[in-house]
Order: sequence, then C-alpha cells, then structure tokens
Amino acid sequence: MTPDPDDRQCPRPREVLRCAVLDDDEEAVTGIADWSPVADRVELAAFPDRFGSQDELAEALADFDIVVALRERVAFPAWLFARLPRLRLLVAAGMHHSVIDYSAAERRGVTVCGTSSSVTPPAELTWALLLGVAQGVVPESTAPRGGSRRSAAGADLNGRVLGLLGLGRIAAPVARMGLAFGMDVVAWSRNLTDERAAEVGVRRAASLAELLGGSDFVSVHLELGERTRELLGAAELALMKPGACLVNTSRAAIVDRDALAAALTGGRLAGAAVDVLDEPLPADHPLHTAPGLLATPHPGYGSQHTYRRCYGEAVEDIAAFLDGEPVRRLG
Repeated sequence: MTPDPDDRQCPRPREVLRCAVLDDDEEAVTGIADWSPVADRVELAAFPDRFGSQDELAEALADFDIVVALRERVAFPAWLFARLPRLRLLVAAGMHHSVIDYSAAERRGVTVCGTSSSVTPPAELTWALLLGVAQGVVPESTAPRGGSRRSAAGADLNGRVLGLLGLGRIAAPVARMGLAFGMDVVAWSRNLTDERAAEVGVRRAASLAELLGGSDFVSVHLELGERTRELLGAAELALMKPGACLVNTSRAAIVDRDALAAALTGGRLAGAAVDVLDEPLPADHPLHTAPGLLATPHPGYGSQHTYRRCYGEAVEDIAAFLDGEPVRRLG
C-alpha cells in the first residue's frame, strides 16, 4: 500500500530521520560541510562508492527518509521512488536536473529541493582539459620517467578556431579565455542569437555543421535533453576537421561513445578530453584504450568552495523541510 503523502510531508517534532548522501567519494560531506544545524534530527550516512546495480541502489536506500544526490550521477525514475517507501525528501545538488521524475516524486509525496551551483569549476576544468589534450600532457608526462623523448609536438592555440556548443553560464567564461589566448571563438546552439554572441564577443555559427567543420577545438556546453542526446554521432564527428580535438565537460550522452571511440581509433580526431563518460563504462569498451583520450572522473563539478556551498545549502534544505517550510523546491 502506498503511504499517504500527507503522512510523509509532515515530520513529527524531533523525529530523527535517516539521511543518505550519495557519491561522497571525496568525503566532502563530513570533511567540508557543517551538519550541526540538523545533527539532533538527522542520522547521516555517506556512500562514497557507486552501487553495482539498480537493485543494490534501491535496497541500500530503502530505509532512508532523506537522500542527498550529487548532481545527476544517480537517476531517480518512477520505479526507484516506488521502491523507497520511507523517502520524504530528495535534495539534488544544482537547480536543473534531467534525471529526476518530478511527477513520480509528487505522486509518492516526496519533496524535491535543489542547491545553487558555481560555473567556475567546470569552466576552469574545460581549459585544463583543452590544454592537456592540445599538448599531449598525459603521454608526455610519462616520457621522462621512462627515459624516452617527446613523441609529438603540441598544438598551438593562438590563431586557431575554438568552437563552442552552447554559450550559457559555463561556456561564456570559456569563450573569454579562448579570446585571451588569441583564438577565434565561434559558438552555436539552436537558440543562440547574434545579440548573445556579440555580448560575449564571439561569432555565431549558422549551423552545427558549420561549427564542426570550421573548428580546431570543439567544446561541449549544452544541457542534456531529447534534442541533444547523442547530438554528436558518427556523422557529426565525421564533419570535424581532420586532426581536431573534442572537449566535453557537459553530459556524456551528448556524444555517442561508440562513435567517439571510432573517431579516435581511426585517427579522424587528434584527441578528445572528457570529464564525463557513461557510467559505468563497460570494461571492454574501446574508449578505455582509444588513443588520444584524456579522461577525468567528473571533478568538473566539485571544488572545495562548491562543495561547501552545495552541502551547506543541502543542510539548509533539510532544516527547512523539517520545520515544515521547504526552500529551493524543484519540480
């Protein structure tokens, strides 16, 4: 029998609720955040590791009243809400999420709240990855230790074309840094206007094909949705300049992973730098051994400042919910 939503919306005074924090692989929950405002009302449990299956995830969370999720690393579809009979509050870091079924949450009487986020970490990591793949930092860093010499000359940035897919809050500072490097910066998205491009100081490409065909470096900064899922497939990657590089610090599903592996293995692309991969990526997937791939385990979202603010606001969300006045509600 489905619990009455009203029963789950109104915690009893001083009732101690169990709170699970997912993906705490950097121990930011206990090391950075101050949970003292809710310490007498919430029993905290942090999960640093990913769950091996959906069943393991559901079983692990079944006895929790509150779940705090880091960005979109764990999806909350209808079936998961149905298997969490005690869940009252879901706090999701950030204010925009494509992996939460808000209708299902409402039907189950689950309040969903968010937190603010910063554009600085992903914008800065974009440049770390772009520079890393342009200079072949990963293979070159191992050369001195093995006694070998440099294998190839790095790519210049000055005078090259940087193509940005999207020109929102994260892409804008990436664009300005490109201009500072002396790059010709061009941007495209379906809704991008000439006015917005001029505001940032870049050119607007007339089409996706124009941007891909004219750019030496392409950086992805789009939200994931039905129109952007696998936006860059085999046909689109084939439009890119031979020897171009792709950077993706947005969402893994925007780039077809099989097509990316083929483009790298076949030598169409000189390199790719990604902060996001489909998780879990099968152990035998060719991306694991694709030449020219620089991959990081999604540190683009997190920094000490970001975690302090994110989890601090998560505590505020929990305290407000327990007081019967939820804040930063989503859905």
